[in-house]
Amino acid sequence: MGQLKITQCPMEGLYVIEPTVHGDSRGYFMEVYNQKEMQAAGLGMQFVQDNQSMSTKGVLRGMHFQKQYPQGKLVRVIRGRVFDVAVDLRAHSKTYGRWFGVELTGENKKQMYISEGFAHGFLVLSDVAELCYKVTDYHRPGDEGGIAWNDPQIGIAWPEVGRLHLNERDQKWEGLGKP
Repeated sequence: MGQLKITQCPMEGLYVIEPTVHGDSRGYFMEVYNQKEMQAAGLGMQFVQDNQSMSTKGVLRGMHFQKQYPQGKLVRVIRGRVFDVAVDLRAHSKTYGRWFGVELTGENKKQMYISEGFAHGFLVLSDVAELCYKVTDYHRPGDEGGIAWNDPQIGIAWPEVGRLHLNERDQKWEGLGKP
């Protein structure tokens, strides 16, 4: 049996990944990524860059995507709690415009793999949260697009956290529209 439990989400291209955590009085050990196990589950992506971000409670980052150079993302939280969301932007997908969300925490150690063709965002639920994510293509300034985090056509059910904090750019994205 592998060290990673890989579960296909209700939308093709999204996976929740749960590592086997080996703990004792000293702490714990876990594999967060195993290429052989990912390939055995049909996930043959190759990562080229690791990113990390820190945000405070109520920060909503997203919903972002890359226009010309899409990225697959393997997202995990190493401290705190977030509600992590992906929206299907693949024009010919039967789930176009649908969203899926999962709570990722430093305690539950779940990860979400988001394939190319999805918008991604998250809302910080704890006082502070740190995210780490691997991506399948390099960051290219000027290639980022976005959709409105509160688009009624999508209807993301964000958890209540009090006051939201969005940067100016994330407040200005337009709705999804038609594929």
